[in-house]
Amino acid sequence: MTDLLATIYPYMKAFHVMAVISWMAGLFYLPRLFVYHSERGQRGTEPLGSFVIMEEKLLRVIMRPAMIATWISGVSLVITPGIVDWSLTWPWVKAVGVLAMTWFHIWCATERRRLEHGTPRPGRQYRMMNEVPTVLMIAIVLSVIVKY
Repeated sequence: MTDLLATIYPYMKAFHVMAVISWMAGLFYLPRLFVYHSERGQRGTEPLGSFVIMEEKLLRVIMRPAMIATWISGVSLVITPGIVDWSLTWPWVKAVGVLAMTWFHIWCATERRRLEHGTPRPGRQYRMMNEVPTVLMIAIVLSVIVKY
């Protein structure tokens, strides 16, 4: 690794971790908003417009930029020479986990539009989907830290 790359690499890694934390916070919270929107909105106890605004802002202002930053910084780290040994299992587990996390993000965006149009799924379904990012996070973190 060149001197410049050795100097920049820890900053790229730190930026990646910060982007991941921001993205994950949104992925944990948005399905919870969906539960509230679906259950309380149907009973008329909350104004639906406030849910729509919160969901849309969380997705557009926080989650989408954080996902993009995660991908850009992650790919930058992966293409750094000598960092990832693709003959091991862990980078493949992480890659599949990140792709699944991206799919979940897209699913959330689709569900947000569905809720905005007044066709929510049952709250129980959103509660179950709320566990998806946790399971993926466990797989990703274990793969990166343990490096099996």
